[in-house]
Amino acid sequence: MTSSRRSGLGAAVAAASIAALGLIAPQAAAADTSQPGVKVSARADATTRAIAAQNPEKVRTMAVLCGSGYELYSVDLLPDDRRFGTLFSYVKGGAGPSNYACALFDNNLEGARYMKLKICENKVSNPRCDTDEGNFTQYAGPVRMNNCPQITAIMKNSSGVAIIDAVRGPFCG
Repeated sequence: MTSSRRSGLGAAVAAASIAALGLIAPQAAAADTSQPGVKVSARADATTRAIAAQNPEKVRTMAVLCGSGYELYSVDLLPDDRRFGTLFSYVKGGAGPSNYACALFDNNLEGARYMKLKICENKVSNPRCDTDEGNFTQYAGPVRMNNCPQITAIMKNSSGVAIIDAVRGPFCG
């Protein structure tokens, strides 16, 4: 999905909700395991659980963009604690081909940045991929894929140099 395709009432409502929650400003990501519809996966690590507990509004908002039935699997502060971006990964379903993952890549810097979010199925030859790239002020994604996918998140500075180039996964629920 390109930035020009993020139009219409649904996108406007989502963007307004995200802006109201401060997703543009650097701050911790979140989840609330007590809220219906937003669960933290049993396989989420301690760091994801801690970040999720700090701000449930953020994880809930990103989960809504993925759709129903997804559980928070991981939150990655990228490239490190400087947190230029935050990668949210959600899963639903079973194992292998019946496992689905959804990812969103949050821009935590001021202004638009070139961002690329790519998710590919765990397959050696000719994997299917879903990619969202462009210049975004808020986030790239959501992108979705089944079959234990791998996620790549790239963000470039104004000079075109990658300040984030991260690969995560595979995500097998």
